[in-house]
Amino acid sequence: MAAENDTESSQFILLGFSKDPELQPLIYVMFLTMCLTTVLGNLLIIMATSSDPHLHTPMYFFLANLSLNDICYVFTTVPKMLVNIQTQRKEISFEGCMSQIFFFVLFASLDDFLLTVMAYDRFVAICHPLHYMVIMNPQLCGLLLLGCWVLSVLNSSLEILVVMRLSFCTEVEIPHFFCELNTVVKLACSDTFLNNVVMYSATLLLDGGPLLGIIYSYYKIASSIRGISSAQGKYKAFFTCASHLSVVALFYFTGIGVYLSSAASERSNASTIASVLYTVITPMLNPFIYSLRNKDIKRALTLFFV
Repeated sequence: MAAENDTESSQFILLGFSKDPELQPLIYVMFLTMCLTTVLGNLLIIMATSSDPHLHTPMYFFLANLSLNDICYVFTTVPKMLVNIQTQRKEISFEGCMSQIFFFVLFASLDDFLLTVMAYDRFVAICHPLHYMVIMNPQLCGLLLLGCWVLSVLNSSLEILVVMRLSFCTEVEIPHFFCELNTVVKLACSDTFLNNVVMYSATLLLDGGPLLGIIYSYYKIASSIRGISSAQGKYKAFFTCASHLSVVALFYFTGIGVYLSSAASERSNASTIASVLYTVITPMLNPFIYSLRNKDIKRALTLFFV
């Protein structure tokens, strides 16, 4: 097909998981269930942390924002796929595709930054317990949250600006269930050097930087825990970090899995399946990880429904 300079005339086709019509109802039910579970689980976390005065602390403030972000994260990709299956259409407009990329990058970045801020919160709580409420005051928490949003919006805006300068063919088939940034860039008809520079630089700075911050925070936390004399004290300190560590591991391991699978094969379904872990499974599991052994969350939910 001939390349078009007018990208707004381009039409994108989301190929999804399978062309087999018999599998479409199963895929629809599966993703609808996961989407509803994600929304319900994260809404329960938000309601629990907002309704119980005992949970009005920096730790649960950032947890509530993480849950809200996970709901937005899922709604960026899954509803469009469900509509396409329901209507038996696979098209998405250029504007719709660009919007999906913008919000996907925005909420993925925000997830990354929030997890980093939560690691800093745990670092202060364990390494400087006597000064915790002084350091993690409402003003600083608000500034940290604002900083997360500003960096995420700037990153997402830069990524979408360099994508919108590309030229695409009049009909582009995307081997994915949503407009994933790297996949869309690979399908462009024009030079993508600048896009690759921006993507890899953003990955290095905005993914690698927060990861190093999390690793450093937990290095200091581990050093402090080793200095605690009682076994009960060590267990309590470790327990406060266990949920966050689990979510961090899930977030980064699934992200790395998506990157490796897409690098291994551009057209393989492996990348699409790996993306499900990153975009749907992780946000769905986060509420369960944080509430499964958290007595404060359980108590707040019990009081909320009583």
